[in-house]
Amino acid sequence: MDDLDHKRATTASFGDVARSYLDSDVHQSGADLELLASWCDGANRALDIACGAGHTAKALTENAETVFAADATPAMVETATEAFALLGIVADAERLPFADGSFDAVTCRIAAHHFPNPQAFVNEVARILAPGGVFAFEDNIAPEDDELADFYNRFERLRDPTHGEAYSAPEWLAWFREAGFTIDESVTMRKELEYESWVERTNPDAGSREKLAEFVRKPEAGTVYDVSVEEGTIRGFSNEKVLIRAEK
Repeated sequence: MDDLDHKRATTASFGDVARSYLDSDVHQSGADLELLASWCDGANRALDIACGAGHTAKALTENAETVFAADATPAMVETATEAFALLGIVADAERLPFADGSFDAVTCRIAAHHFPNPQAFVNEVARILAPGGVFAFEDNIAPEDDELADFYNRFERLRDPTHGEAYSAPEWLAWFREAGFTIDESVTMRKELEYESWVERTNPDAGSREKLAEFVRKPEAGTVYDVSVEEGTIRGFSNEKVLIRAEK
């Protein structure tokens, strides 16, 4: 699948499940969301890229004067603007329809693992940010160990075929620096997930569900997702994320 086909498949897939993301506990709250939004306090014009159901853009409106919510999936933009009365725009994260230096704050939360070309995305953010502007970024990260990273990405694609690739924190930091950003802060944190609702949110087919049930009990899953199983039931499940505050 080439990049364009991947983007089309992603847009179609998320269009089918847009409403489920509005009610997702992982997306609508958490210390990660609070930290990301706080990094943009005082912004005049802020943009949330790959806004999903709009939770991050809504958080930005608490302290930013004007907030745009952008997503490549029209149904996501519609969901976000209806739920939170945001300014919405359908846009590709790797080809943003904004002039150079248009914003003084940009966010992207738990979405970049779907982008075919993460470096193009980071470069686009650098382009549309004004000098001194803040890029507040968060995404799921893969382990630095190649075998564990391969397991992680195969597991994620079973649940969601539109999953592109999750990268390690050092890879993201390198791309930020190559794009000319200064890293002000970088933190990693684990976020607890409810396994069944995590699977259900993307509505995988029966075969994928069976394979996921096998994979989640493998030793690698214990290492990557901190899985704990009691009497055949998954009791603990989490993933690791990196949050980066960068300045142009």
